[in-house]
Amino acid sequence: MRYMMFIKHREDYKMEDVPKSLFGAMGEFVGEALKNGTMLDTAGLEPTAKGKKVRLSGGKLSVIDGPFTETKEVVGGYAVVEAKSYEEAMTLATKFMDLHRIHWPAFEGECEVRPLQRE
Repeated sequence: MRYMMFIKHREDYKMEDVPKSLFGAMGEFVGEALKNGTMLDTAGLEPTAKGKKVRLSGGKLSVIDGPFTETKEVVGGYAVVEAKSYEEAMTLATKFMDLHRIHWPAFEGECEVRPLQRE
């Protein structure tokens, strides 16, 4: 079954704050997961300053330019994984977050894991 993982964190963290050791550990983790087929796609997202929202409210569409100052937590990245069970998907998410704990103890965030709908 496929799962989507959303990596969420504060909007105000900067890439220069990320320890180099985390990049190395993440590269190894992601490379192995891509190689063994458990991770199908992954990427970080640019800051909300480079984004836009299309909102539907009261029957009208509006476009809102970033940054989204009212947002305290943003989706900073994603991964699509193929796992045999929810438990296996959660193991991947836990390993991902544990790399942050080990290499960037000041990081605060979460990894939301949700199954993709199948018809």
